Amino acid sequence: MAILSTKKLKPNQRDLLLASGNSVVSYDAISIEYIPFDIPQHIQNAIFTSQHAVRAIRDKKWPIDRCFCVGEKTKALLEEKGLKVEEMAENSSELGKIIAKSYEFESFYYFTGNLRREELPTILKDAKIEYFEVKTYKTTLNVRKFEQKWDIVLFFSPSGVQSFTAENSLANTTAICIGETTAAEAKKYTSEVLVSNTTSVESVIAKTVKTAQTI
Repeated sequence: MAILSTKKLKPNQRDLLLASGNSVVSYDAISIEYIPFDIPQHIQNAIFTSQHAVRAIRDKKWPIDRCFCVGEKTKALLEEKGLKVEEMAENSSELGKIIAKSYEFESFYYFTGNLRREELPTILKDAKIEYFEVKTYKTTLNVRKFEQKWDIVLFFSPSGVQSFTAENSLANTTAICIGETTAAEAKKYTSEVLVSNTTSVESVIAKTVKTAQTI
């Protein structure tokens, strides 16, 4: 199988794919730039839907009581900082529903990037939940055209899908995505979309190895 990863893989991750007899190319379909921002001296509730947002406030004093996040890796990163994770969900829509159901009288700070999705803000607005959006990083699409056709393409964010499809087709290609939000974006371009069991790079690779054996 000819496999393309839209995230640069570590040598051990790449080896897992090569060991199954596949050819593998990886590159970063997006670039992340952290940008200046200010936060209050105390925050009761904070929302993080990506690891990038957590890393963006690495030099702050973390004046946060409770965190609400998407994904195991984001949760682990927050806990490494000594922060309490009150709720975790596999995607932003699920997290929004949890907040709307159980925390409707709370207010939140939502740490995000410039290309954030609309699902979570829409749910919060519909539930009349007060939130303050803090942009902490900027995502840039690294658009690149490939002459080669791929059997499988690995996607790790909706913006990664947007970057790849800006100059390339997903026709006759299987897209393997890190989560449901990324999969929703990929389904705009192909019906052959699979989702990893968990929101981790390793889970995407495991799904890819299994899929490559059956295509």
